[in-house]
Amino acid sequence: MIKYPYRLFFKKGIKSSFDFEYFIYPALCVLYNLHYPEKSKFIIRILYNALYPSIITLLEVIAVKYTRLIKYKKWSWYWSFITIFTNNYISRLHYKWFYRNKHSEKASK
Repeated sequence: MIKYPYRLFFKKGIKSSFDFEYFIYPALCVLYNLHYPEKSKFIIRILYNALYPSIITLLEVIAVKYTRLIKYKKWSWYWSFITIFTNNYISRLHYKWFYRNKHSEKASK
């Protein structure tokens, strides 16, 4: 669905962007979870949830339009937004599940 004509790693091994899929996006996902405004108002959390994928999608759209690094075949910017938004949400659920005992201990102290 997406073609990456110029890749740094594993050019013949995989067809996705290895550096984005295994280095850049996981790091951004960690930052998303670490700086998540847990105790903020609902609207702030919604804006935060929309802001992260918007920035990544905007950078991808710029890369598609002005460089030869990414080419959409059967893909569009909104699919990138939806998948990043969904992945962030799932990673947030996993983060909350994984650290549930740590957070409950802090609340009880």
